Amino acid sequence: MNRQQLRDVWLQSLFPGASFSVTTASADASFRSYFRVNMAGRTFIVMDAPPEHENCLPFIYVAQLFHQAGVHVPQVLQQNLEQGFLLLTDLGDTTYLQALNEINANSINVMQARNLYGAATDALIKIQLASSANKLPHYDEAMLLREMRLFPDWYIARHLQVTLDEKQSTALNNIFQRILQNNLAQPHVYVHRDYHSRNLMVTTASLNLSANPGILDFQDAVWGPITYDLVSLFKDAYIHLEEADTLDWLIRYWEKARAAGLPIHTDFAEFYRDYEWMGVQRHLKVLGIFARLYHRDGKDGYLKNLPLVMKYLRDACERYEDLKPLLKLLDTLQNKQTIMGFTV
Repeated sequence: MNRQQLRDVWLQSLFPGASFSVTTASADASFRSYFRVNMAGRTFIVMDAPPEHENCLPFIYVAQLFHQAGVHVPQVLQQNLEQGFLLLTDLGDTTYLQALNEINANSINVMQARNLYGAATDALIKIQLASSANKLPHYDEAMLLREMRLFPDWYIARHLQVTLDEKQSTALNNIFQRILQNNLAQPHVYVHRDYHSRNLMVTTASLNLSANPGILDFQDAVWGPITYDLVSLFKDAYIHLEEADTLDWLIRYWEKARAAGLPIHTDFAEFYRDYEWMGVQRHLKVLGIFARLYHRDGKDGYLKNLPLVMKYLRDACERYEDLKPLLKLLDTLQNKQTIMGFTV
């Protein structure tokens, strides 16, 4: 039987005699797929994670950790680990991305966006406060470096079809080491790793502030740098946010996090520098991943997001003297002149 037949037979075994319909809820960048099951006015989500490619256990485990932290994640109602299916509660079909695009299209008061991001940072603080070492894999030097290597391997070599010379390769490796020094020195907490507008849901219980956001796609969570999820949220690859707004929202997070006792810099400038340098690591990774999704997996939908991610990367490199060698390399790759910015 194919995956669809296996899924439907499993659902029939869970709900014998019941009539239901199944529609696509979303497709993941990995091998996972999600389907919405409608049954007599009730809806559920089926995660389809082929066991030869995916492991459902991390999703189940992190869901429990985050639920205990007091945030809104899907509840695992049934599981079939042998075939790779989970039956989950349905957090709705309105992502932050959809809601924010509607706000932008209708010129709705920025307060609505502020409320969404305020709820997202409140939930993030709950996750971070619940953090405990040795509960999740460590976002260690090897993993951080492996992610950055996607940039030369997939974005430069495969996407741009450029071969770096020895001097350029050495310079890039030296930059990687500087980035790692910053990232690894940051305080560590639970890190979702993809805490952005496609994985945050505006729930149907929107009047209940604690219900927003619904949080998805957390199975790859790790123990890592405290600024990482903030980068995912405010330097989102899928939607452009005004820098003045994100700075305001970031300051609001910083104030709430300090009041909650999280281990962040008491100097906002130092905290912001960590945030920016963490962003450089993530942007290098994302450029490589999006190129890989296109060239290896045939998913061209991510190519339209490359310019925004590159803008985030260039903006940070223009601000910090230690990142100027990376900016020089980007200029060479893009045939652009360096625009000198401020340094810290």
